[in-house]
Amino acid sequence: MDQPFLQAISISKIYPGGGGVKNISLDILPGEVTAIIGASGSGKSTLLRLLYGLLSPDEGEVQFKGERIWGPGEKLIPGHDAMKMVTQEEDDLNLFAKVRDNVSVLLPNTDLKAKQEKTDKVLQQLNMTALAGKRVADLSGGEKQRVAIARALVTEPRVLLLDEPFNQVDTSFRDGLQEDIRQVVKDTGLTVIMVSHDPAEVLSMADTMIVLQNGEIIEAGKPQKVYNEPQNLYSARLLARCNVLTTDEARLCGIKAKNEYVMIYPEWIETVSGWARKKWTVKQVLFKGFYEELLIEKEGVTLRVLNGERDKYGEGSKLNVNVVKWVEY
Repeated sequence: MDQPFLQAISISKIYPGGGGVKNISLDILPGEVTAIIGASGSGKSTLLRLLYGLLSPDEGEVQFKGERIWGPGEKLIPGHDAMKMVTQEEDDLNLFAKVRDNVSVLLPNTDLKAKQEKTDKVLQQLNMTALAGKRVADLSGGEKQRVAIARALVTEPRVLLLDEPFNQVDTSFRDGLQEDIRQVVKDTGLTVIMVSHDPAEVLSMADTMIVLQNGEIIEAGKPQKVYNEPQNLYSARLLARCNVLTTDEARLCGIKAKNEYVMIYPEWIETVSGWARKKWTVKQVLFKGFYEELLIEKEGVTLRVLNGERDKYGEGSKLNVNVVKWVEY
C-alpha cells in the first residue's frame, strides 16, 4: 500500500475565544494544487499552519510521508524542512536589496555557480528575469508577491503553502502569476496547498477543493464537481453570487421544488423574449465587459441573470426566463 504524502489525522485546534478546526482528516495528493476555501473565520489559515507545523494540534497529528510533523512546542524552528510557506505579508523581504539577492538569500554559498543557476531558473519560471536587478522597494505589490514565491521555490521544497497569496495583487497580474505557478507544478511535480477567499482563484487553479465551515470540512472534490453539484448551499454561496429562492418563489420560475430552498447560478437562466406574455421586468443592467448581468423582478422576487447579448435589454424591458438547471436543499 502506498504511503500517504501529506496527511492530517483527526486534528483539532480550538482557540480560547472560539474558532479553529475540529476533527479534520485529509490526504493531500503530491503534484496537485489543493485549495482550501471558506468564509472568514472558518479555520482556513489555522489548517494551513497545522499542516506546515507552525501550530501544534490539540488532538491528532499531521504526517509527511509517514513521519509526524512536529509543531513549535517540539521543534526550535517551526515549519517542516520539506515545505515553504508564503503569506500575503512581505515582512521577510529585504526592501533595499535587489530581487536577485532576495531570491538567492536562502541558498548556501558553498557552490556559487549552482546558487546562480538555481536563482536564474526560478526567476525564469516566474517570468521575473527583467526584475532581477531592481530593488524590492521599487516593486508593485504583485511583483513583491512574486519575489516572495520565487524565494520559497528556490530551495526546491516538496510542498508550497500559500495563505491568501493573491489578496493584494491586481487581477491582470494575478492571472499571470497563477498560470506560472500551475506551470511550475506541471514541470516539477511541486505540491501546492493554498487558502483563498476568491472563487475565481480556486476554480482556475485547483485540482482539489476543500470547503471549510466553522472549522470542519463539509465538502471536498474537483472544483468542477463542487461548483456544478454543490452539496451545501454554503458552498454554492462561496463560489458564486447565486440566486437562492424559497419553494414558493421557485414556482415563479416554473420550478416545482420538493425541498426548502432552490439554488440557481445566473448562467443557468436563459432569457426568452418570444411572443408569449412577458412577466419579468429588467430592474438593472450591470455592464461586465463582454457580458451583462441583469437584475430582473417578478412579484417581488429578484433574479440575477447573465446575458451574453449586450444592449439587448434596457431597464424596464419585459422578458421571460427559462431555468435550465437548479439544485435543491
